[in-house]
Amino acid sequence: MKIVILSRNKNLYSTKRLKEEGEARGHQVDIIDTLHCYMDITSSRPTVRYKGEELPVYDALIPRIGASVTFYGTAVARQFEVMGTFNINESVAISRSRDKLRSMQLLSRKGIGMPRTGFASKPDNIKDLIKNVGGAPVVIKLLEGTQGIGVVLAETSKTAESIIEAFMGIKANILVQEFIKEAGGADIRCLVIGGKVVAAMKRQGAEGEFRSNLHRGGSAVVVKLTKIERETAINAAKIMGLNFCGVDLLRSESGPKVMEVNSSPGLEGIEAATGKNIAAMVFEFLEKNMKTDHANKTRGRG
Repeated sequence: MKIVILSRNKNLYSTKRLKEEGEARGHQVDIIDTLHCYMDITSSRPTVRYKGEELPVYDALIPRIGASVTFYGTAVARQFEVMGTFNINESVAISRSRDKLRSMQLLSRKGIGMPRTGFASKPDNIKDLIKNVGGAPVVIKLLEGTQGIGVVLAETSKTAESIIEAFMGIKANILVQEFIKEAGGADIRCLVIGGKVVAAMKRQGAEGEFRSNLHRGGSAVVVKLTKIERETAINAAKIMGLNFCGVDLLRSESGPKVMEVNSSPGLEGIEAATGKNIAAMVFEFLEKNMKTDHANKTRGRG
């Protein structure tokens, strides 16, 4: 197969691993910088151009689109879909998962467990917004934040009010969430491929840090999931429409709570923690599904 990886940095661990594994399996794998693509949008012959040349029609696409370039990255991915390329994660599904508010509303509608969450533009009563999610301590999140950036734990109501007012002062969109104390600064990353949880790790935040992101000094170990945790991760991925994603869960007294569904999950931490060849599993999925369904469901119409 001819496969294209959309990635802004060919030296990133995940990008390198995917290219290495794909080539080891006999595929042609090209890495294309998302922002350097440009599109010829015509009804008769849509194309993607790169460095002055027209790109070929690829069999499959693996999008590694960073949060900061979601709008343009999904536009490029959609163009490949219009051309008939099979996208492991459709552009509409990436857009859906990247919008934290939209994704939480969709998960909530389907009954997926989540922390109590509040969202408002200019609430007349900030105290009531905090009270409605269970009161302090609360977690305040920027909608556009990634890797733990823009996530603040407010220990008291006064602190929460000050932080919310500050964010609103700069017209930032925020979520206010219930703090799951019993999680103890840890979460579980479930790696889902093709509707199955293929690997899971527990990420523990550094001492004194409630965020468990590995980028912030957290550690990771392999973890055994309960049946409900596994089902929750699979259902969350299905609701988002993602074939390849990371589902982040918190263990709470009332069951697993979904924090986020990540459409471009990193491979380094979970491969190291579990010893599994996740990159190979990605290509196994592509090889199987390319034989049975060469087109995405939306065909670029999403």
